[in-house]
Amino acid sequence: MTDTPLLICGAAFTEDERARLSTAVSSVSVDGPGAIAGLAPAGTARLRAVAYKGHEPFGAAEMDRLPGLGLIANFGVGYDAIDVAAATQRGIRVTNTPDVLNDDVADLAVGLILAQARSLVRGDGWVRSGRWTKYGAMPLARKVSGARAGIVGLGRIGREIADRLAAFKMEIHYHSRQEKETPGWQYHADPVSLARAVDFLVVALVGGPETRNYVSAEAIAALGPKGVLINISRGTTVDEGALIAALEEHRIAGAGLDVYLDEPAIDPRFQGLENVVLQPHVGSATTETRRAMAELQLANIRAFLDGQPLPTPVN
Repeated sequence: MTDTPLLICGAAFTEDERARLSTAVSSVSVDGPGAIAGLAPAGTARLRAVAYKGHEPFGAAEMDRLPGLGLIANFGVGYDAIDVAAATQRGIRVTNTPDVLNDDVADLAVGLILAQARSLVRGDGWVRSGRWTKYGAMPLARKVSGARAGIVGLGRIGREIADRLAAFKMEIHYHSRQEKETPGWQYHADPVSLARAVDFLVVALVGGPETRNYVSAEAIAALGPKGVLINISRGTTVDEGALIAALEEHRIAGAGLDVYLDEPAIDPRFQGLENVVLQPHVGSATTETRRAMAELQLANIRAFLDGQPLPTPVN
């Protein structure tokens, strides 16, 4: 295996993650897909697998610069940065790291709901700044238990979110490509009707062209002045311009966001809004889960190089 080089591609890899990969497989490393063009042709011809971590597009041009490439092993459940169609056309397998991060992302979704509704960030500032002593109690917050929650995308993560919110005695509604077997949760055929029916709308879609602006301006408007939008999926899944306008004009009550367009240089208008809780794309960012993701990525690489079935294939 050590005679088959690996390309570690992405500045987002931690030192431990990079060391784990390079110890297991002889490798070279670049900061991202754009740096592949700078590799010497003699070296690229020997590369059979790519360990990828990041959101920079990995497309046909990058694949064509690696003539021996047979696998792109993505670090993360979302693989929208990789042109899977181009990979399939070239006989290149793509893998991801599903399931191991479901709990963490679902936990964060619940945390964003609680932080937004119960004003947790504002409450922390209220105590630290001395305003509690000077002004007394904060304005009343909003109850979460017993409210109506809508899940856009009842896949692995969406299901985990719904299960958690059901424990909060919330009435569960959902939209998915097709109706699913649930414990009596209400199915909606489109995001607009779902948004109209709920207090909290949680977006748990996969990214990519098919889901771009899936939660449209119309769906955001349908939430109404008491509605809250939570997004732990991809920034592309929500019409971000429409969301910012709705928040600025208080046409919805608020939002809790872990993902954005143009991360990390997000739209500066978000920073001026008091009715949104912002997180820096940390859905899977726990020590335990990131290690499990790294191990699953490496397992896919090992399986490919050993000619074994891939644990989590995408194509």
